[in-house]
Amino acid sequence: MTGGLEGYDAVAEANAQKSVLAIHWSRICERLKVEVGEVEYRTWLRQITVGPVDEDEITLYLPTRFLRDWVRGQYGDRLGTLWNAEVPAIRRVELQVARPDAAPVESVGEDAPTPDIPVAHARPPALAAAPAPVEEPRQAEVRSDLAAPLDPRFTFDTFVVGKPNEFAYACARRVAERPSSPGFNPLFLYGGVGLGKTHLMHAIGAELLREGRVSVAYMSAEKFMYRFIAAIRSQSTMEFKEQLRSVDVLMIDDLQFLIGKDNTQEEFFHTFNALVDAGRQIVVSADKSPSDLSGLEDRLRTRLGCGMVADIHATTFELRISILEAKATASGVMVPAKVLEFLAHKITSNVRELEGALNRLIAHANLFGRPVTLEATQDVLHDILKAHDRRVTIEEIQRKVAEHWNIRLTDMSSARRARAVARPRQVAMYLAKQLTSRSLPEIGRKFGNRDHTTVMHAVSRVTELMEQDPAFAEDVELLRRMLES
Repeated sequence: MTGGLEGYDAVAEANAQKSVLAIHWSRICERLKVEVGEVEYRTWLRQITVGPVDEDEITLYLPTRFLRDWVRGQYGDRLGTLWNAEVPAIRRVELQVARPDAAPVESVGEDAPTPDIPVAHARPPALAAAPAPVEEPRQAEVRSDLAAPLDPRFTFDTFVVGKPNEFAYACARRVAERPSSPGFNPLFLYGGVGLGKTHLMHAIGAELLREGRVSVAYMSAEKFMYRFIAAIRSQSTMEFKEQLRSVDVLMIDDLQFLIGKDNTQEEFFHTFNALVDAGRQIVVSADKSPSDLSGLEDRLRTRLGCGMVADIHATTFELRISILEAKATASGVMVPAKVLEFLAHKITSNVRELEGALNRLIAHANLFGRPVTLEATQDVLHDILKAHDRRVTIEEIQRKVAEHWNIRLTDMSSARRARAVARPRQVAMYLAKQLTSRSLPEIGRKFGNRDHTTVMHAVSRVTELMEQDPAFAEDVELLRRMLES
């Protein structure tokens, strides 16, 4: 009898500890929401669940390896600090991927984080919940009978992540690890030409095939249309529909091609519904968001926007440098940093063109056995650089900066020294130095006949402020991109 009471006491104590930890975790979550913002919190931190405490260490669970690694790198130290502030006895936080047998602490409060789909599900819940007849395991396959092949170069490992694409990358990883997750079906990726949409789609397919037991069909919207037309002509539309609706993951690239193709849109709409209703995953890419694809039927545009919509923004200078460094390292050719910086400054709109320029430079170096230099770069890539060498004028810079900070254009050359006017003026001088070939005295003359030392001070001050204030740096970088585009 005593043993039974001891066992009951142990269970009661464990339950009491879980309740206390849940209260602490709810408080920590509220602080995190304030610190990182609601969107950031829901994207990365909401899926954390609390595990056991072992001496001075608490375990937190995340549903996937990717999320675990991301949270550990971005928020690991902060989580440790917050837990220690709540419970001084806790000095360390261990982040782990949730196990099927893990019993995480339930959080309290209606907005407290809840566990995501159990990791034990190998198939989407819609399929796992219903009893199914026993069948042979499906082998991983690319449906080459109806789809384009996946490019083996386009994997998650070769995709360079930066601020403009980190959210799209995270969504793609999530779909690859757990297709048909609630809120992620369909996954809609959009952005300009050459920013990485196709790369991410191929990476999703490659990851799913590596894990096995899924069939993947990837094709462009154009190929979808041609296959549909061919099926109509050969009177095999039922076979075409059955083929498409039998896959586990359907990926359609460049959906904007279907604008104005009403019959093809209708067929895609029905295929879309059939796959989603069956718990299958759909991934779509386009150059604009669903709401901006005005030529699509309203019902299709609405369905495309009901899942996860992820934007890939234009690249920053830092991301372009990272991409070039990764490609140069993979090639095995020594490319000086000043050459990479030169290319990142000159080719700003298209990652494909940026990579193509570097490949051309490396090929030239390999063929002729010559080192890569800045002079050789300008010579080999003269045609590409000429196309990107748009001349920015100081007058254009002054006008854009004045519009951005809502001051008068005449303030750029006036004697007013109020900060609301002086700071934008300094930014305009800084951008004139960065984006034009004018000398310091010439720039000074354009700003009310100021001395060249005034321009030097402005450049130095803006550089310093950009290092200290990320929001200010983002404003300046935005103006730079607007002027260069």
